[in-house]
Amino acid sequence: MIILSVGMPRAGSGWYYNLTHDLVTASGGQNARQIRQRFHLQKILTEVNCNIGALTFRRLSAVLIPSLLGNTFVIKAHAGPTPLALRLIKSGLLRPAYIFRDPRDAMLSAYDNGQKALQKGRPNAFSHLVDFETSVAFIQDYVRISEAWLDCDQALHTRYESLVSDYDVEADRLVNFLSVDRQSPAVQAVIDRYRPEQARSDQKGLHFNKGVAGRFRKKMTAEQQQVLIEKFKPYLEKLDYDP
Repeated sequence: MIILSVGMPRAGSGWYYNLTHDLVTASGGQNARQIRQRFHLQKILTEVNCNIGALTFRRLSAVLIPSLLGNTFVIKAHAGPTPLALRLIKSGLLRPAYIFRDPRDAMLSAYDNGQKALQKGRPNAFSHLVDFETSVAFIQDYVRISEAWLDCDQALHTRYESLVSDYDVEADRLVNFLSVDRQSPAVQAVIDRYRPEQARSDQKGLHFNKGVAGRFRKKMTAEQQQVLIEKFKPYLEKLDYDP
């Protein structure tokens, strides 16, 4: 089958993907980067973490080929579920694990990351977030995507803040979801490798920035925080984030 590691941007999605990927390979699954190479999927699974982008018919059909040939592997996405993706999920061919974060912190992290890239002369996917308004519009789209994944009963839902503060509990939930052997020395080695203190030591590879919950409270004005409460109040209340 295909394991889809999907997440809100700047919610530890690179960290989560690598943890998921390595748990699967430690349990006999295939390395997704090797699958990409073997099946010539470089235009479908991009970047270092095999990001499929939008879950379209063309892209999903391409990655189904190695899966139907008996390979289990992990791919990444930030996009929302499509009707085809939901059908594949219900049929058991696609298993989604979704990680989310307080959208106010995710938005701040995206803005900071994009501005730092601009300062270095290497614009990235977040560099168009030049002010508060564009950043709000950006994260609004991903809140809608988050709501769609949270409505998917077959998906594993992981709170980024819990993965940081209660790593062992969340790692066990992921292990159970993936049906891998928690007692395997190889699995335990992967869990230890991606503990938060280890993930922080490799920020570039795992997309780890500050990783601090509630940082927006110090970096945003009271007026900006109020705007975000008004825009995201139902979402924040549903997920028990403090206003």
